[in-house]
Amino acid sequence: MSADSSADEHATRQRGVALALLASVFVVAICGLAYELLAAALASYVLGDSILQFSTVIGTYLFAMGIGSAMSRFLDREIENFIRIEILIAVFGGAATAGLSLLFAFAPDSFRVALYLTVALLGILTGLEIPLVMRILSERLSLKDLVSHVLTFDYLGALAVSVAFPLVVVPQMGLIRGAFFFGLINALVGVGCVWLFRKELRNIGLWWLGAFAATAFCAAGLVGSNWLSTRTEQLMYGNDIIHVESTLYQRIMITRHRDDVRLYLNGNLQFSSRDEYRYHEALVHPVMSALPGAKRVLVLGGGDGLAAREILRYPNVEQITLVDLDPRMTELFRDHPFLSTLNDGALKSPKVRVINEDAFVWLDTSKEMFDAIIIDLPDPSNFSLGKLYTVTFYEAVARHLSQSGFVAVQATSPLHARKAFWTIVTTLEAAGLATAPYHAPVPSFGEWGFVIGGHRRYAPPSSVPAGLKFLTAERVPDLFNFPADMDRVAAEVNRLDTQVLVRTFEAEWRRAAR
Repeated sequence: MSADSSADEHATRQRGVALALLASVFVVAICGLAYELLAAALASYVLGDSILQFSTVIGTYLFAMGIGSAMSRFLDREIENFIRIEILIAVFGGAATAGLSLLFAFAPDSFRVALYLTVALLGILTGLEIPLVMRILSERLSLKDLVSHVLTFDYLGALAVSVAFPLVVVPQMGLIRGAFFFGLINALVGVGCVWLFRKELRNIGLWWLGAFAATAFCAAGLVGSNWLSTRTEQLMYGNDIIHVESTLYQRIMITRHRDDVRLYLNGNLQFSSRDEYRYHEALVHPVMSALPGAKRVLVLGGGDGLAAREILRYPNVEQITLVDLDPRMTELFRDHPFLSTLNDGALKSPKVRVINEDAFVWLDTSKEMFDAIIIDLPDPSNFSLGKLYTVTFYEAVARHLSQSGFVAVQATSPLHARKAFWTIVTTLEAAGLATAPYHAPVPSFGEWGFVIGGHRRYAPPSSVPAGLKFLTAERVPDLFNFPADMDRVAAEVNRLDTQVLVRTFEAEWRRAAR
């Protein structure tokens, strides 16, 4: 073979190696950001306040990446260390979500510390990757091409996973399967690098063993992820899971233990079938019984159809407009044979019109007016939900409420989250509505709070529909009396730009859970 042909072959191989390594930069960027997003999503599911969790997890991860990048200068044997790091990230990153979920089930008090230690370790390992790749590539690319190409592929990888994560990973894979999937990708990068540099690695058999072992581990985790996810959630919630899925908007879980069916959204209990009638009767009937002529009713939230079930007790009602963000919620409680029995088929009623939109946006664009509005939204546990408890939102609600109508708002517990409850009352008043706060005992939640608002003063009705399990006309006035430990306290208005309610709610419920 001539010297020229040998040189051409060497140059061709170097270009191939450079291209393969740049492709690996794209892949490791995808995986690195994916682990970060998976950890933040898991934290928001179990700890609440998604903005806080994403902010602190991403901050910790980026800081740890900086540490990893600084540490990379102490590592020689770039090829060996890069493959070693890929194997470690594959195993540790792939198993991280499952491990943290199991830890939360058995030792929830240790979850937060373990979460940030896990994020920090993954960040350090990820921070080591790019400097090592750049040093390997420095022998094959000029400096300007090296920096340009590496950063381009790195940013493109970040873009790819940031788009795929909410649209594909969470709704189609879930968190545990998604982690093992990205772990498998990291492991395959390790396998590819072992093959690419097989002539330069010492003890090649051990490298093949390590790379294939990591691949097999992540593949096994991927195959068993459904069982592992179900088992983990059963440990966390203690009941048989009859339905679970991650949608574009939330994690929906429905459990059953004997005659008790429970709905959880992002890990937060929404109702228990044993006593949900207390909650929904208290939410709906004090308002609807005071408006015997109400024909058009708006329900914001309430995708389970249980509030609509109670409203349909009033024959004068001609139309119920139910606005719920997540179409899977309304589909489940309309079409699932068992779940639809809970709401007596309310979502199939010709009187019920379902609109799957953001309530905040819908109110801003709709021109419709209503005789009664029932706001049955999840608690303000994060800023995305907190915007639906702001003065801006309630002003929009007031614009859609007839002059003689009333709005009823579920408003968390005046016992366990006393200041949060009165913040909601204060915010409704700041929106120009006269308020009538009240509460009712719901065993699954304890004392639960509600607020009626209107353009006029509210007076309790003299009658309620026959056949209610909890509420009677004689009982309604008692709901508006507060004992000393739930009575009014000073509270700020919850505004869109500050959202004091979310922080207050989180702090009070954290204390109550101790």
